[in-house]
Amino acid sequence: MLAAIRFALGVALIAGCTALAAGCTAPVTTPSPVGASDQQAAVLAIVERAMSEYDLRAAIVRVDRGGEAIVTVASGESLPGVPVTADMHFRNGAVAISYLATALLVLVDEGKVSLDDPLAMWLPDVAHSGEVTLGELARMTSGYADYMWDAEFLAALDTDPLRQWTPEELYTIGTEQPLVYEPGTNWNYSHTSYVLLGLALEKITGMPLNELLSEKVLEPLGLEQTTDPGTPAVQEPALHVYTSERREHLGIPAGIPFYEESTYWNPSWTIARGAIQNTDIADLARGARGVATGELLSAESHRAQLDTGSRQIASLVDGCPACFPHSEVYTYGIGVVMMGDWVLQNPVFSGTSAIGAHLLGKDLTIAVVTTFREAAFENSASPSSATDVFRDIVAEIAPEDLPPTREDIGQ
Repeated sequence: MLAAIRFALGVALIAGCTALAAGCTAPVTTPSPVGASDQQAAVLAIVERAMSEYDLRAAIVRVDRGGEAIVTVASGESLPGVPVTADMHFRNGAVAISYLATALLVLVDEGKVSLDDPLAMWLPDVAHSGEVTLGELARMTSGYADYMWDAEFLAALDTDPLRQWTPEELYTIGTEQPLVYEPGTNWNYSHTSYVLLGLALEKITGMPLNELLSEKVLEPLGLEQTTDPGTPAVQEPALHVYTSERREHLGIPAGIPFYEESTYWNPSWTIARGAIQNTDIADLARGARGVATGELLSAESHRAQLDTGSRQIASLVDGCPACFPHSEVYTYGIGVVMMGDWVLQNPVFSGTSAIGAHLLGKDLTIAVVTTFREAAFENSASPSSATDVFRDIVAEIAPEDLPPTREDIGQ
């Protein structure tokens, strides 16, 4: 099942090959943090089990304490016959939302904007921009409908996954719909909000968003492998991705093999122009820690980013598929998700699943990216995600800090 498993910054192992076989290297052992060996073994066993249990094609996992890696595991294959390596790059999707939100808060700290500034100061022609503030966009409490709810958009996306979408095309789909609720009175996950926030930040600073994010967030956090190439390219070495999620749209009956490469599908629909990023597992972990600890922010802005106020307003709304009550199970701050004491982002799209999560107060960070075998899509277009692997790891190495489920709190 496993083409290769590699530990880095602790112990390096190769499974299923010899030092002289193609694509293999001789095992290397480097000094490990004191007491880390048991956790290394536990993480390795979890990844081995997850590869089979979740029908994973590839998994890259990194566990850090105090910003230093305890273990990095790369398991499975990228291209057929090509083992996964820990330095491979992948799309980070919604992880970039946390960087975009952090950039906004840096600008607040610099006195250039306020979270209470209306969007109309920069994008006056956008519907309802006089009613919606920058803070409401960042908290996803704007009331804008998500363009991802639009059936025609989803059909177009499935028909041509290579299509280049403009921010104007995307936000117009969302803003042409009535507000789901009065801004600031409820919550819904909305790609529309962050596409608009990205455009607003470009207007505020006079900088392309990719340059702004590099200057204000990526470079200060030392994220040298995280970038928006401006095209569907993925930095080399690239983690190749495969999916069966278009089966229903293309009318392919069950039982007929269908599994297509999605590595270079165009991700222009996913988030704000300039924040469509590639990264690697080390940067995913480093970024999660930097954002969660407020490394770049004032104490006031850090508190705002981790504010749990959405628990007081988030509720079900008719016609809003992404409106639901918030609790310890899931709370949205400013560009970050909070589950128990974990601060994270966990994107899932186009056959890639990832999570970058940091445990507040204990300086533990876990980063995971997974891809899937064809069998994973047999019963669902959205198979088990990297978040499942993350929870399995936490259950083993930090069981007292396992994020609660709705069953745990009686919901």
